[in-house]
Parts: sequence; structure tokens; C-alpha cells
Amino acid sequence: MPTGVQSYALSAKYYDQAYAAKKDLADLPFYLELAKRIGGPVLELACGTGRVLLPIAREGIAIHGVDNSEPMLNVLRAKLESEAKDVAEMVSVFEGDMRSFRSNQEFPLVIIPFRPLQHMYTIEDQRAALETAAFHLEDDGVLAFNVFFPLFDRLYSGIGEEMLELEWTDPSDSSKIAQRHFRKESLDKVNQNFSAAFIFRTWQGGKLIAEETEPLKMSYYTYPQLRALFLLTGLEIVEEYGSFAKAPLDNDAQEMIFVLKKAR
Repeated sequence: MPTGVQSYALSAKYYDQAYAAKKDLADLPFYLELAKRIGGPVLELACGTGRVLLPIAREGIAIHGVDNSEPMLNVLRAKLESEAKDVAEMVSVFEGDMRSFRSNQEFPLVIIPFRPLQHMYTIEDQRAALETAAFHLEDDGVLAFNVFFPLFDRLYSGIGEEMLELEWTDPSDSSKIAQRHFRKESLDKVNQNFSAAFIFRTWQGGKLIAEETEPLKMSYYTYPQLRALFLLTGLEIVEEYGSFAKAPLDNDAQEMIFVLKKAR
């Protein structure tokens, strides 16, 4: 019987459709290039529905995916059934929490794409997640992850306001239009996180036929805080970028992207 956490059930339902409509999502080429350069096997922590995992497997690179969300993993397993046999054989899937997962294998590359670390809300959890990644690195292996660069004017504004983020045509019924809205509910400046909601609405013939809501909570990081976490977890920076085009991590950055190794 599956033992995964019943979290992100609604997001899992819409995840692939929604992010296929997000035209500015630029992380995949970065992680794909890294996997091709370093080689496998790769470990992806918080792999979700396989948005990054599957393209890596399609390059013939073995990859292990870990996630604690049963609904997300169910979507991934269904997708694997429709993949070519040689691709599916590249993938191993595990239910597990990124704070506590342990296997008996080390990897030349560990990745945490698209902000799972921002679902770690305490120093203890953040440290535990990075220690999991470090535990699974080969001696010369590298860890890559990204979080958003905090733009405080945006973080501190717009509480209670609803914003249309994404819109797409239902792939199973072209007469239906789906939307994802975002509403920030509160901000905790001390603990550096915010609570929000995703609202999914489906329209047909101009009429609203479904509305579903899922809570969201995300932490945010400052650069010195991340540097301190790296010291705590025995990691050091190999590369750092402010965008997936490898722009400098400076005051114009939109992302904080790190490639790390075990500290000597």
C-alpha cells in the first residue's frame, strides 16, 4: 500500500498542464545540461511529477527520484508507463521525505530543482534537507538547487489580493479553459515565510464550472543565510548564478542558483 503523504493533491492534478503554460520557466535546460555534463546516476530530491526527471532519463541518464507526495508520484508513475521501455528503465522512484531520506548509494549529481527547499520552514528542516543531499554525494559529486531571489517590495505587498498567474486549455476537452490564481494571505517577517492559496478555476462557454483551492506556504532566503546553511552542512560553493542563463548573482538577480560540493 502506498505510504506517501497526501499533500499537493490538487497541485498534482493540474501541475503538468499549468507549468506547460508558464513560458518563462527556464530551469530545465540548466539542470539537463548539468546532468549531461556530469553524468549519472542522478538523485533528484522532491522530484514531483517528473518535469525535470523525465527529460534527464530521455537523455539515457539514470536518475532516482524521491518525493513525499503520493499524488505527485502517482502522476509520475502513470507517465512512466507511457514512456519508452529504455527511458522507463533509467528511472527509480522512491517515496521519502527530503529531510530524512537515506539510501545506500552515492551520486555524482544531486539536484533539487524549482524551490522544494522553500517548503522547508525552519532552520532545522532546511539543514536536514541539505544534509540529505550532502549525505548522498560522492566525494567529488555536486549538488545543484535554486530558490527565488527575495524582492522585498513584492513580498511585503499585495496581501489579500488575487492575481491570475496561468491559463491553459484543458488537454482533455478543448472547450474548457483552466486558470490558476494566486492569493497571498499573510507574511511572517520574523520566520521569513508567507502563506497563500492557489485557486484553480475551470470555465466552459464563459461560465465558471469548477473552483478548487489549495493552501500554499513558502519560505524565502537571504544570501548570507544560505551561506551560513552551507557552512552548517559541510558544503561549499562551486558556482553561483542569478539566472538560468548564468547571469551574476547580484542586485539584478531573479534567482539564487547554486552548484555545491562537500567542503574539504
